[in-house]
This record gives sequence, C-alpha cells and structure tokens, in this order.
Amino acid sequence: MSKPYRSLADALLASIRRHQRHRSRPGALAWVMRKIARVQHIALSKLTASDIDIHTTFGDNLRLPHPTGVVIHGDVRIGDDCMVMQQVTIGQLATGGVPVVGSKVYIGAGAKVLGPVSLGDGAQVGANAVVLQDVPAGATAVGIPARVIAPPSETTASSS
Repeated sequence: MSKPYRSLADALLASIRRHQRHRSRPGALAWVMRKIARVQHIALSKLTASDIDIHTTFGDNLRLPHPTGVVIHGDVRIGDDCMVMQQVTIGQLATGGVPVVGSKVYIGAGAKVLGPVSLGDGAQVGANAVVLQDVPAGATAVGIPARVIAPPSETTASSS
C-alpha cells in the first residue's frame, strides 16, 4: 500500500514522476497509466495554481512548501533535496537555454532564475532575486539583477 501524500504539491510531483516512468515503457497499460498521470497532473496543477511541466527532471525530495505560482520549464534539471518557495519562475529567456539547479539549493519566494545559468550545490537565491548569471556552490544570490555574495565560510575567514 502506498503512503498518503502530505500535500497537494507532493501529489503533483508524484504525478509527474509516474508520467515519466510510464513514458519509457511500451504497451497499452503504460499508455493508459500515462494518460491517468497526465489528467492527475492537470488537475493538481489547477488546484496548486502552479505550472510545472510534466517533462521537468527533478531529483529526490524536491520540496514545494507553498506551490502557488511556481513555474518550471520542461527542460530544467533540478537536483536532490531542493526547496522552491511560492511564486518562483525557473525558465528560459528569449535567447533560449534553461537553468540547471544543483542539489540542496534553496530558491526564495518570488525569485526568477532565467536563461542558461547554473546554481551550484548548496546555493541560495534570495526572495525576489532575478538570477541571470551562474551562482557557485554554497553562494547566495540576491537583488535585481542578482549579485553573488561569497559563501559564509569565505566571509568569516576574510574578516578575521
């Protein structure tokens, strides 16, 4: 017996995973399961007021505590143990290319991560930041346009 979902966001992410799992399988049963997962995805997208493409690749334990307004492009890759807050957009600019989000990344409320940028493992994006350049592992990006702030370990080492 499968465990119950803790939230609508968990159910939404599970429907995406089911669709992707059955997409790679042949046969009529896989086709039916894909269609069921697609209908669930559409319904849960409406209920959560989010737009996460069904082809988005994301790792284990992606957390969407408040999924309202979250928009994620279908070609985006997100690592393990990430947290994406409400009203976040992760997508492309008119010139193309999409972000790659590492593991253990936190993206604050209202942030926009756009274009062919990379967010390194453990990076943090502040609320309402507009990220248009790479953010190294462990660093924080804040502002519009976002500027990268050194990781806390480097800041404390340089002030001593």
